[in-house]
Amino acid sequence: MTPSSSNGELNYKTIWKLGGLTPWELLRGVARDAVEDALVARASGLAFDFLLALFPLLVFLLALFGLFASRSVQLRADLLSYFAAFLPSLAFQLLKNTTEELAAHASGGKLTIGIAVALWFASGGMASMISALNAAYHARESRSWIKVRAIAVGLTLLISILIFSALCFVLLSGSLVDWIGTELHLASAMVAIWKALQWPAAALFVVFSYALIYSCGPNSGKRRWYWITPGSAFGAFLWLAASAGFRIYLRHFNTYSAIYGSLGALIILMVWLYVAGLAFLIGGKINANIERAARNVED
Repeated sequence: MTPSSSNGELNYKTIWKLGGLTPWELLRGVARDAVEDALVARASGLAFDFLLALFPLLVFLLALFGLFASRSVQLRADLLSYFAAFLPSLAFQLLKNTTEELAAHASGGKLTIGIAVALWFASGGMASMISALNAAYHARESRSWIKVRAIAVGLTLLISILIFSALCFVLLSGSLVDWIGTELHLASAMVAIWKALQWPAAALFVVFSYALIYSCGPNSGKRRWYWITPGSAFGAFLWLAASAGFRIYLRHFNTYSAIYGSLGALIILMVWLYVAGLAFLIGGKINANIERAARNVED
């Protein structure tokens, strides 16, 4: 066995054993790094970049939906339904109104011309995530600006295609479930089972997206691919749990509208994006600590 394969095998074995760290040691390492690297401030910067990238990403997705004109409205409705499950109601209404406005005022020609521009601006959020991951891994960026931006565009394009493919799968499989339920006279049961399975699938998609960015983003040398890592699993869980908790809080104690007035919906969306950024960075710190410990074990 070559050294590289031995190292790869050891990495594979240790990644889910926390690189030999105890949970308490991992928690202390992540907390120490979070303070030293000002994770809270970095999450604020990510939230701003996410906001700038969110609507160009929606424009790009609308352009993809336009390839299937007969189904574009249904695809858009499916996308918004997932946002509705995670976003607070006021922030979702802002996002829904903006998406419908973009869809109504963008002709096919405008969308075609705007695809490249939308993808470029949407990749700005991904570029910020790559920069934040470099800080998490204590890696100095040695790649050229063009290469980093190309990686950001590639990751944005790949995740957009994954979102589009997932929505198409939901659309087609939903029709199949309806047909099977009608034929077997089990319509209500089939619909209930289908709805129950959609959300675990959505959670797995978030975990996979996190793992993809964690693997391809940072400038930390050649790294082994893992479908699911402790950092991606915990980061996705933290984001989904925090989103649910934020929705519950706003349902009972919505002070944002009282304080910010008409800007309340925008502030709520910013806070939700901040939570997403913080969860992403914490997941990156978890992976970074585990990989550093694993390399020490190999050495």
